[in-house]
Amino acid sequence: MRRRQTIAILALVGLFIALYLWMHKMGWIGELQCGTGSCEIVQASKYAELFGFPVAFYGVIGYAVIFAAALAGVQPAWRAVRGPDLALVALSTVGFAFTMYLVSVSLFVIHATCRWCLASAAIMTTIWLLSISAVRRTV
Repeated sequence: MRRRQTIAILALVGLFIALYLWMHKMGWIGELQCGTGSCEIVQASKYAELFGFPVAFYGVIGYAVIFAAALAGVQPAWRAVRGPDLALVALSTVGFAFTMYLVSVSLFVIHATCRWCLASAAIMTTIWLLSISAVRRTV
């Protein structure tokens, strides 16, 4: 139960980060507040879009779905059910794999890092580890 609550909170924070990056990419807000300047380089690269959509948009969708699954899992009817934990593992595994791809591209192809992207990567990694540990405890 605590893991699902923690995952819900982390997913909400990740959602806000992804939303901030998406709003920047769409031109709805001005310059990114990064501190290093590398955020603009990462966001302006050709890798900041996938299938015609900004990568941050996929983050918004992914974090929203994870948040919804975690929130559903803390409801009284779902507390003792294993399904939400399995859904969180599946969703966060996809998110973690995509995050590792993006971090690799950032480090080895673009040669620039975005603090916001790295914060999102840390959040997704934590969500992934928490969801795996929840499933392992119920096995």
